[in-house]
Amino acid sequence: MPAVRFLRFLPLLILTLSFPTLCSPQSDADILVKFKQSVTHGNFSSWIPGPGVSPCRKKWVGVRCRGEDIVGLHLSDLHLSGTLDVHVLLQLRYLRSISLMRNSLTGPIPEFNKLGALKSLYLSHNQLRGEIPSEYFAPMRSLKKVWLNDNKFTGHIPESVMQLPRLSELHLEGNHFSGSIPPLKFPTVLTSLNLSLNHLEGRIPESLAKFGVGSFQGNEGLCGKPMANSCIKEAPPPVASTPSPSGRAKSNYNGRPMLVATTVFFLLCIVIAFLFSAIRRTKKDDGSGGKSREPVRDKMLPVQLPPESIHRRSVEKNRRSKSGSRRDSKSSVTKGGMADMVILNGEKGEFGMQDLMKASAEVLENGVLGFAYKATMVNGLTVVVKRLRGMNRLGKDEFAAEMRRFAALKHRNVLAPLAYHFRKEEKLIVSEYMPNGSLSYVLHGTRDVAHANLNWPTRFKIIKGIVRGLGCIHTEFGTCEVPHGNLKSSNVLLTENYEPLLSDYAYQTMANSKNVAQALFAYKSPEYLQYQQLSPKSDVYCLGIVILEIMTGKCPSQYQSNGQGRINIVQWVQTSISENRAQELIDPEIANNASSTDKMLKVLEIGAACVESNPDKRLHLNEVVTRIEEVS
Repeated sequence: MPAVRFLRFLPLLILTLSFPTLCSPQSDADILVKFKQSVTHGNFSSWIPGPGVSPCRKKWVGVRCRGEDIVGLHLSDLHLSGTLDVHVLLQLRYLRSISLMRNSLTGPIPEFNKLGALKSLYLSHNQLRGEIPSEYFAPMRSLKKVWLNDNKFTGHIPESVMQLPRLSELHLEGNHFSGSIPPLKFPTVLTSLNLSLNHLEGRIPESLAKFGVGSFQGNEGLCGKPMANSCIKEAPPPVASTPSPSGRAKSNYNGRPMLVATTVFFLLCIVIAFLFSAIRRTKKDDGSGGKSREPVRDKMLPVQLPPESIHRRSVEKNRRSKSGSRRDSKSSVTKGGMADMVILNGEKGEFGMQDLMKASAEVLENGVLGFAYKATMVNGLTVVVKRLRGMNRLGKDEFAAEMRRFAALKHRNVLAPLAYHFRKEEKLIVSEYMPNGSLSYVLHGTRDVAHANLNWPTRFKIIKGIVRGLGCIHTEFGTCEVPHGNLKSSNVLLTENYEPLLSDYAYQTMANSKNVAQALFAYKSPEYLQYQQLSPKSDVYCLGIVILEIMTGKCPSQYQSNGQGRINIVQWVQTSISENRAQELIDPEIANNASSTDKMLKVLEIGAACVESNPDKRLHLNEVVTRIEEVS
């Protein structure tokens, strides 16, 4: 009897004993192998499964880890194709970043929206096609970076992507998106946007107007800021109808009085406006109208020139007064004989003639194109005034247009001017003073508190900001031979929070040809020194120098013609990498951060790829942006 009872419960016992085995979770290695099986081709030679194998400890290619947790899959440039098994990735609890850029993926966008915790999704440069469902991104509330550019997506831009609360970067350029652009729900968060080279049309939402023209170019149907063509509101087409004879007669009877009344109303408005204008003009002519009010950006203010200029200006003033030359009311010279200044941005506070005249001056630097001095006014506003010579390529109107173009740049990593002054022989450009000075000073100046704050997170933050700012400049000044032209550490200014701001950009179009090669750092690139050729990749070379300078802490000899006391940073880095001694390049002050060594080495490799002597082998700026973002 007991034996019979035992046999009755035997199946249940077997199932119970096997339950832990059936329900045991798959290892990370098993999950990745299953994902690999859904992909055609690809270099997964390091993905070798086995008992107790950890992809993090074995450093499987493309697997990013934090400790033993897989946080990213960066499988770019592996010639991947096939249908991805996204479901298996749901078991990677800490997965936050996926990059499959520059592969051969086809078909509709994979179901990555099932991975609700993702923060970064990079699918650029594939063959993905079709429409993206409007609510595709709705479950991905943590998503910050979306790069879908250079695919073959069609249809409308999904509204859900514009409603993500943390979206900071959105790149959809080079697709076939059509229709209007959905409004952005959280405009203050987004810092990088590119919707160019699609088939979009209609008015650009006000929430996106802060971005430059380059973010929207290649969409002929778009209008409104920042595009040059304004949106003209068209009258709705007449409603077609076939009323009865009695209805038609009634319509004519009611319509004619309305037409007459509307015409009379508009005529009265024109007459009233004309009379009002005449009255205002009369008051202004006889002096009873008071002071005229002008926009802040057109307000003309005098500036106090540096001490060495005062004597020359006084002599010039006396000569003019003796000559008895005429001065009409629109002259750029004020009663005091001081030079006028055009205010471009009054957001930092108002400053007038008395403020500038009372300001204390301190010379900051002296260069080929002129020098800069610091001026602190009584209202507390501190500015940097750059007095530039040899910038005579542009006439007054063209120079003013360029200054307005600079002032319109609204990027957190680009320094826009506050004001300018135009004279034939010299120009003044006024910008906000940055308390931490330049990157060059913080890196190589006095070893003070500012330098002590240059830990690895801060340096990487600076590098990312420089790359993003240069991307903005290349977008806005893409038609220039070399968009920035003078990128070096002394032209990277640091805010109180060590946010980098690029300055002295796009000078090539203004500087005299005899000075430009000596003054601008892009002319130190190998292609110019050997063949007198420049291109946007000359800026990439300069960027590479700055990246290597930040990572090594060394001052490059490339900044000086004699190079004395400095190191040929390009040769040193390339030699060390070729000899597998790249880790020795890292500045000792950050090298003790062992947990970030892999990231540091990746950034070093990016910098080395930027300074290739052959521009064809050098990285494109878009590639630099992508690879730097992938490191984070």
